[in-house]
Amino acid sequence: MGRIVQCLPSRAAWPATATALAVAAFLGGCSGPSEPEAAPSGKTTLERVVAAGSARIGYANEAPYAYHDSAKDRVTGEAPEIARVILADIGIRGVEAVLTEFGSLIPGLNAKRFDIIAAGMYILPERCKQVTFSNPTYSIGEGFVVKAGNPRNLHSYEDVAKNPDATLGVVAGTVERTYARAVGIPDDRVIVFPSAPSALAGVQAERVDAFGGTSLTIQNLVDKSTSGDVERAHPFTDPVIDGKSVRGYGAFAFRKSDKDFIDAFNMRLGKFIGTERHLDLVRPFGFTRNELPGEVTAEQACRG
Repeated sequence: MGRIVQCLPSRAAWPATATALAVAAFLGGCSGPSEPEAAPSGKTTLERVVAAGSARIGYANEAPYAYHDSAKDRVTGEAPEIARVILADIGIRGVEAVLTEFGSLIPGLNAKRFDIIAAGMYILPERCKQVTFSNPTYSIGEGFVVKAGNPRNLHSYEDVAKNPDATLGVVAGTVERTYARAVGIPDDRVIVFPSAPSALAGVQAERVDAFGGTSLTIQNLVDKSTSGDVERAHPFTDPVIDGKSVRGYGAFAFRKSDKDFIDAFNMRLGKFIGTERHLDLVRPFGFTRNELPGEVTAEQACRG
């Protein structure tokens, strides 16, 4: 699949869990921002990657969307596996995965450190001002990881807002920070972590009472935790914002200047999403027909 490159900003105070994960994912050198070879003058990104036979995808180590599987020595998950299928159909069979923090994905894309964001990123109006999204590949709700027994009895973002002693962990740059603010959780009761594994460690260490993420992220973390000291909050109610229960739509992201690349990708994506081949591909990551995006387009999701 090509090299796996680590491009993480220096962070002296990273939790041990996140540091270990980053080291495990590091298989190719990258002491600073990694830049792709300059495209020949006049060539678009699509023309360059087709000619090279390889494209760079940016990801942020959040299972089941995009993560490094150390046992298989492969970057996998819903987004990278779909990307491989669509890119191969375009004529691009090589994929080089570039690891960064979630909050650095859009800046990294626009700085040309990679060609596509393949991280299961939600389509949000504020993100649509910075990048162009493909049509969505999935739709999903929210969840919490809490200490075993759920001692604060937290079953929604609103529960955290109503309890002055409750604290919430979120990953930097994710929609969960927006949800927390929208339901009235004060900033001083929200702790921001660099990654989902480090947020899980925060719950285990009782730095926060709950970690908010997508339902699949939460289930994946709980399933993989062997300590027995955390659980998924059941039942759980998605946040209600402006009178509507939220549901996220995940997609790939491209630079706004790469219209030909987006069009080629979207055309093939539309023929693939919802097929048996697609469902077979993403089933190992917990995705089912229930997570299909329906008829929602990127344009619609960008309107909020």
